[in-house]
Amino acid sequence: MDRQAFATTAAPAAVGPYSQAVAAGDFLFCSGQVHLEPATGALVEGDITTQTERVLDNLAAVLASAGRTMADVVKMTVFLVDINDFAAMNAVYGRYMPDPPPARTTIGVLALPKGARVEIELIATRAG
Repeated sequence: MDRQAFATTAAPAAVGPYSQAVAAGDFLFCSGQVHLEPATGALVEGDITTQTERVLDNLAAVLASAGRTMADVVKMTVFLVDINDFAAMNAVYGRYMPDPPPARTTIGVLALPKGARVEIELIATRAG
């Protein structure tokens, strides 16, 4: 199976040996995004609402680089440092997801890269 990597400057550059997204067959696998500002690579400050918006904007940019949108997403995984942030994250998440929303798992974790509070990864299908 052929693989094709996708990257965009509209989302933070990878901080290690991985791709922002890789297409394989009919699926696009997007690496986890945290609330980094693409231009500076610095974490976006603010509450979980602001941070989740940045994460989802970053993911939307990666999807767009591969010709896809949130409507093509079939599975998302959310990682939260503080599970008490779930309701606020979920409210933002709901604004970004078209009907029907994708399958999702939310996991409370001890820590995330660069001191982030939220990270989200996703799997999308072929556009259309």
